[in-house]
Amino acid sequence: QVQLVESGGGLVQPGGSLRLSCAASGFTFSSNGMSWYRQAPGKEREFVAFIGSTGRSTNYADNVKGRFTISRDNAKNTVYLQMNTLKPEDTAVYYCYAAPFGFASWGQGTQVTVSS
Repeated sequence: QVQLVESGGGLVQPGGSLRLSCAASGFTFSSNGMSWYRQAPGKEREFVAFIGSTGRSTNYADNVKGRFTISRDNAKNTVYLQMNTLKPEDTAVYYCYAAPFGFASWGQGTQVTVSS
């Protein structure tokens, strides 16, 4: 059974940083690309970042490029999202995503709130 468990969210002031983690199980983590998405209140879920199976390829949404960094540790079956210079508009529930075996799998999400 595929499981994705996010952690690391919280309340942070504008300009601050957070690191999200997503622990994966139930599939061969090192063979799958991983992504982060987010959903703000009243808005559709949007793509944030992607990392390839080896970690060599990454892709970011334009509105986080240069501020967020996605990484992974295949020995720990974990993907990370380092978020720097956070803005109020980054406030959202952040979700980990993978599609092993061709089926979309989502974590339960972790809340990130950027506010003074």
